[in-house]
Amino acid sequence: MFSFLKSDPRKALDKEYGQLLEKAMQAQRGGDIKRYAELTAQAEMVKAKLNAIPS
Repeated sequence: MFSFLKSDPRKALDKEYGQLLEKAMQAQRGGDIKRYAELTAQAEMVKAKLNAIPS
């Protein structure tokens, strides 16, 4: 009945994915390759969760 009030989990994961990629890019530009790799790996895990959610 009130399904329009529920938050969309895809939207939240998509936002988190974008933020992680942005942080990873900033780390790479700053020369911190180890941090870049960590953030990219986290982003890929979020993307896998995002792809697992049915449309």
